[in-house]
Amino acid sequence: MKQIKGINDFVVKFANVNGTGSASANHLFAKAIFRMGIPVSPRNIFPSNIQGLPTWYEVRVSSKGYLGRRGGVDLMVCVNPQTMEQDVASVEPGGYFLYDSTKLLAQHLKRDDVTYFGIPLTEMCMREFEVPRLQQLLKNVVYIGALAALLDIRFPILKDLLGDQFKGKEKLISPNVHALEMGYQYAVENFNCPLPIRLEQGGNVAPHLLESKQILMNGNTAAALGAIYGGATVAAWYPITPSTSVVEAFSKYAERLRIDPGTGKKNFAILQAEDELAAMGIAIGAGWNGARAFTATSGPGLSLMSEFLGLAYFAEVPVVLIDVQRSGPSTGMPTRSQQSDILAAAYASHGDTKHVLLFPATPRECFDMTVQAFDLAERIQTPVIMMSDLDLGMNDWMSPPLEWDDSYEMDRGKVLDAEALENSENWGRYVDVDGDGICYRTLPGTHPEKGAFFTRGSSKDEMAIYSEDGNDYVKNVDRLLRKFETAKNLVPEPKPHPPIEIKKPKTKEKLGALFFGTSASPAYEAVEMLAEEGYPINTLRIRAFPFHHSLDDFIHEHDIVFVIEQNRDGQMRQLIMNECHIAPDKLTSILNYSGTPITARTIAAQIRKTLNIESAEVIPLRPEVA
Repeated sequence: MKQIKGINDFVVKFANVNGTGSASANHLFAKAIFRMGIPVSPRNIFPSNIQGLPTWYEVRVSSKGYLGRRGGVDLMVCVNPQTMEQDVASVEPGGYFLYDSTKLLAQHLKRDDVTYFGIPLTEMCMREFEVPRLQQLLKNVVYIGALAALLDIRFPILKDLLGDQFKGKEKLISPNVHALEMGYQYAVENFNCPLPIRLEQGGNVAPHLLESKQILMNGNTAAALGAIYGGATVAAWYPITPSTSVVEAFSKYAERLRIDPGTGKKNFAILQAEDELAAMGIAIGAGWNGARAFTATSGPGLSLMSEFLGLAYFAEVPVVLIDVQRSGPSTGMPTRSQQSDILAAAYASHGDTKHVLLFPATPRECFDMTVQAFDLAERIQTPVIMMSDLDLGMNDWMSPPLEWDDSYEMDRGKVLDAEALENSENWGRYVDVDGDGICYRTLPGTHPEKGAFFTRGSSKDEMAIYSEDGNDYVKNVDRLLRKFETAKNLVPEPKPHPPIEIKKPKTKEKLGALFFGTSASPAYEAVEMLAEEGYPINTLRIRAFPFHHSLDDFIHEHDIVFVIEQNRDGQMRQLIMNECHIAPDKLTSILNYSGTPITARTIAAQIRKTLNIESAEVIPLRPEVA
């Protein structure tokens, strides 16, 4: 039987039961690989209940530094009988299957093209440990020990990580190390170690990972740090998966970094509201008073916040919203990832409304773009929504270290101080003095007599006085549109990727691909796969809405443009057609909406099908085996 071979280039997937402590053990595995200097990207695929349902943890190991999902499984570690049939089916031909052999493996689960490793995990733990809970927890650690032998993981690294994990709980270190040793010893004595797929210290980083130094970090933590460094002092929220950890992390860091050194008083306020609508209202009120304020939510919360987002847009109050997207509509799949809030966020609220959106692709960009979001919100005087997702927000990603420039100064935009108001004769809140659509604002209490105005969500004239005159309304909303045009040159520009040179391309058509957020990593890999087959594709990563003129130029320079995104209806494609006036046949959707992050293989297969490439491996648009 042919076996999959490779050094630092394979996919390991763990099939567990939610609530059994497997997540920490699986995370230990991923961190050990990272500490060996090998590029790794782990993903936790878990249900929305507390315990009892299937959960998976997928670890991509790639010497080229690919951070997206590849597709397929080379080594499956299955300790969940409920899913064993589908887990066996997901293993690549020539792959490997590790399972708990305390009970015999059913005959129908055996494949001729898969190598099986049976380890009596339950039996070993029941024999060695007396406490039932420890028996359950340490079963996971035993298979990590076995993987250390099978894949050549440096054992001292695992021991060091356990020491870090249980710092302050030293009594737990000894049984965990013992469990590791049990698994390691069993594998060495019963199997040929290491496997043809194995790890080797070090590894090369792909060209699109420009920085050599990397850290493991999730996007929600990075966004929280961005809010801290971006000057946020008010966070209003209502808990909702997968955004809850944004405000939790902000609270943790604020307790350290937002305390006045002289008095010990807190220089921040965190308010848990009764619902998402109230949370947005609190944040808008704080922004109106001059604080840098934000809230974090997901799709259902965005739906509720739409009314207040319309108020902030029309009254021109700065506020930041971090939207960590998940599967919808309604409750959808609360713990699965999608990019499906694009249209809802861009046009949130009734009437003619357009919001500034930012699309981070890495934790580093979550940090940087959160800082940018506060600057943009105040400069443009409008809501700014950062569009993350569950995959980026809750999973650990390899990322360049976060960097900060101590010379940074907040961009507060056009805010009049007391002196400016004193010298002003006819200031009006909604007078467009500079012709860019952005007016001068004041903060409450700036001047004892001047600068006051009535903030309203109803129609008004330039002086902020209530008016239902159609001419006043048209003048106001046209100015808001002019302001949105100004924003095109303030938001992050799309980012091109250096084209791959091909001596003899197999097509005369000029191909392009657009993508954003977490679709970027697998898209880069798919483009490289297709380039090796003779199909060059130029790429442009969208980083913000409103769209920069370079997006329009890119589309018109290519014959076929693929738009890669993770939703059913091609929402980014629709937004581009609507805003850039592009004909529908110019843009071809490449979609994934199963709730599991899109894979490079899925992207490549759909592009091959579109191009009628004979060797196309068509992958249907259905939920992949999780």
